[in-house]
Amino acid sequence: MSADFGGRSGRQGKLSRWLFKRRPKETAGDGGREALLLAAAAAGLPLAPAAHPAGYMCSCDRVGCPSPARHPVSFAWQTQSTTDRAQIERWARHQPQANFITATGMVHDVLDVPLQAGREALQRLLADGVEVGPVAESDDGRMYFFTLTRGTPEDEDEWWPCELDCHPETMDEHPGLRWHCRGSYVLVPPARLPGDGLSVHWVRGPEHALPDPLSLLEHLTDACARHVGTETDHAAANWPLHH
Repeated sequence: MSADFGGRSGRQGKLSRWLFKRRPKETAGDGGREALLLAAAAAGLPLAPAAHPAGYMCSCDRVGCPSPARHPVSFAWQTQSTTDRAQIERWARHQPQANFITATGMVHDVLDVPLQAGREALQRLLADGVEVGPVAESDDGRMYFFTLTRGTPEDEDEWWPCELDCHPETMDEHPGLRWHCRGSYVLVPPARLPGDGLSVHWVRGPEHALPDPLSLLEHLTDACARHVGTETDHAAANWPLHH
């Protein structure tokens, strides 16, 4: 990305380098992993165990898993998801290789965009003084902006469930922003992906307060519009598996 856009130069270049060369420390080892998971739970993100890489495949027993290492291990993940510290500690210690998902639409939503669009939008948001919450990058080409959930309206007919955004089979028709709300999830850092050294990691950690999603939406949709056609791997997105 250019160090100069929108009429801004030196400051923007420094911000870009700071954001994407400096990540919050994600300490190696089980202790560091557990601490990061507990920090996410303490911030109100409900967690549940997920599959993990087994070589270049998935640890689950599903033949040809369409979302390897990116899905919950239990069909009951929505009711299983919790912020309870003791339960997360037990999961982390008894399943040392497991990834974890966070269920959206309870406390938080996630705005999921192509990586380059997300990086551009994040720089603009911060430069414009907009409050940005936790942000994670996935090495398969996506960026996750964690926000407050839109809540459950009294009239269920007004609810726009996550499934109305797109299904895995229609992702090519929706190359930009995906809004994970009720009925969806994303991997929460630290998570490992199939491949050599691929991961999901924090750019801005869960210590940042969750913002209103509408405060980010215009920047994200504008950036996505400029990056249409740049995604390379739609099949790698984290979407609920419907069996």
